[in-house]
Amino acid sequence: MPKLIIDGNEIEVADGITLIQACEEAGVEIPRFCYHERLSIAGNCRMCLVEVVDAPKPVASCAMGVNELRPGRDGGPPEIRTNSETVKKAREGVMEFLLINHPLDCPICDQGGECDLQDQAMAYGVDGSRFIENKRAVEDKNVGPLIKTIMTRCIHCTRCVRFMTEIAGVEELGMTGRGEDAEITTYLEQGMMSELSGNVIDLCPVGALTSKPYAFAARPWELRKTESIDVMDAIGSNIRVDTRGREVMRILPRNNDDVNEEWISDKTRFVWDGLRTQRLDQPYVRVRGKLKPATWNDAFAAVARKVKGLSGSKLAAIAGDLAGAEDMFALKDLMTRLKSANMDCRQDGAIIDPAKGRASYLFNSEIAALEEADALLLVGTDPRWEASVLNSRIRRRWRAGAIKVGLIGPETDLTYEHDYIGAGPQSLADLASGKYDFFKTLKGAKRPMIIVGSGALARSDGAAVMAQVAKLADAAGVVKRGWNGFNVLHHAASRVAGLDLGFLPGKGGLDTAGILKAAQSGKVEIVFLLGADEIDMADLGKAFVVYIGTHGDAGAHRADVILPGAAYTEKSAIYVNTEGRPQMADRAVFPPGDAREDWAVLRALSAELGVPLEYDSLAELRSAMFAEYRHLAMIDEIDHSDGLDLSALSAGGARLTKQPFARTVTDYYLTNAIARASAIMGELSAMKAGVEKTGTDG
Repeated sequence: MPKLIIDGNEIEVADGITLIQACEEAGVEIPRFCYHERLSIAGNCRMCLVEVVDAPKPVASCAMGVNELRPGRDGGPPEIRTNSETVKKAREGVMEFLLINHPLDCPICDQGGECDLQDQAMAYGVDGSRFIENKRAVEDKNVGPLIKTIMTRCIHCTRCVRFMTEIAGVEELGMTGRGEDAEITTYLEQGMMSELSGNVIDLCPVGALTSKPYAFAARPWELRKTESIDVMDAIGSNIRVDTRGREVMRILPRNNDDVNEEWISDKTRFVWDGLRTQRLDQPYVRVRGKLKPATWNDAFAAVARKVKGLSGSKLAAIAGDLAGAEDMFALKDLMTRLKSANMDCRQDGAIIDPAKGRASYLFNSEIAALEEADALLLVGTDPRWEASVLNSRIRRRWRAGAIKVGLIGPETDLTYEHDYIGAGPQSLADLASGKYDFFKTLKGAKRPMIIVGSGALARSDGAAVMAQVAKLADAAGVVKRGWNGFNVLHHAASRVAGLDLGFLPGKGGLDTAGILKAAQSGKVEIVFLLGADEIDMADLGKAFVVYIGTHGDAGAHRADVILPGAAYTEKSAIYVNTEGRPQMADRAVFPPGDAREDWAVLRALSAELGVPLEYDSLAELRSAMFAEYRHLAMIDEIDHSDGLDLSALSAGGARLTKQPFARTVTDYYLTNAIARASAIMGELSAMKAGVEKTGTDG
């Protein structure tokens, strides 16, 4: 390992790292604009200059590797100076050049208060400029409804270009022209349609790229910042919710290298306007065919009148995709006390049997282990739209030339090259029999991985598909000592917690399809929907529907009684991501109007129904839940104590059908009630549909 002397202190660093990384290890801050640890090195801002003793001129520390340095004249370690007069003058000169054409419009810039250029000009710049020439101006670009551009501010660090090309995998940004005419632009003046495009806002070190929906809305020092968890998919991206008063103003990513690194999808970032519109803020009761506003007591009484005298077999409950663990625990508790076994958390009808072990429905290798995989088979999943941030990890591994990817399911643009094996179960069976060459790739890999999606499981032969995947995993050696490459990728944020809690049909109980069929025939008379909007409401027949949710979506339109609940930013809740990692979301704002947290609504309802739940606070509820499901108390940790039994998973199941795997996500921007209430998501959905219709999607 190389040794360096940095500002008089000798340290030992890892082979292959750059000088800027070595300085960070030594605790020395180096200013930078173009450098970013997750992007390729550009070396074009020169702000990170340091002095290497005996070198003829200052060195760009982001582009110089520690292994490239010569020993000192006395044969000792190379010496680096980061605070010498030479370095100070170099940084002042670079800053002076950068500000030659910058408009200096901080008072009207949305980046003001959290701008790298502003901060570094104060720390490393001077108080005046020797340049009196006119500043250049650059025409602003229309890159879509998400990103506001003021390109005169651009310093050509190319972070945005490198992100879109390398991580998002869509070459939508580039630099044209030379010298004074150089500018960042989209190709053919098109809008940016990547599902990860909003991350360039965070990457931009100046105010050239800012959030268009958030423009001129607030200053950073006005906002209260709350750490939370995203529920737009099952990855469980770590987010920060910024609020002012009772309104969510924006959503930003938090760094978590094990989950989302520092990226979030555009849906996660911009769905916040959907939290304000079409909200349910008071109870409603249907009277003579029309929903009428009601008090909580009236709404509870209406439910109690219907439940009174009914046996448990006449009651059913379905949990939606955005429900927290506490909410499902309370609803399961209530249904158990009402002696009903008819409950399900699988709105889409996915056939998953927790009796075969927790590892049978988790992303067992963990998301971060994609950095180690050298062969990957995708079965019935499109990670680009089901888990955008996870897909960017696969792409990064592919760019490194270290992984080969195969796909069984609908052909799609994954942003990386892959072997298309087939569309359905027959291709899966043929692959398991060794008919395709990709089987040899999978079997010969040191770290093989299979990812099964809902498109393969949410179908009548889902159990048979799972059994076939288990057989393939066994034959290809996907599960071996020290490595479990058998993974299930969920798309619903509530799914793993629901399976963990056993929010599933009890003995003799009905699943989602059975509940809908029984409701149509009249065998089930009351159905509780916990934010469940992704089912066909027409299938509920004449059943009495109690909807506990946040938005006036499909479930509320069908409901006979509406009990307004709290959205994910309005409650403290535990969400378990697709890896099985419990994460805590904190309340950023209070629910609107008379709306209450879902578990509290269920607690109050239980008292009216004569079967009161035995907890009066969230702390008491969690104590009861943790006592029964201890692994849920392991916040930010994954319980791997339940090993995967491939032989049990490969047993049983109906016959495979010839029906090809379907897409789980048909409209990425409108997958849940919050997204459908968002004007921003609606605009993006319309844009995406228009692009696909004209055939110009990259």
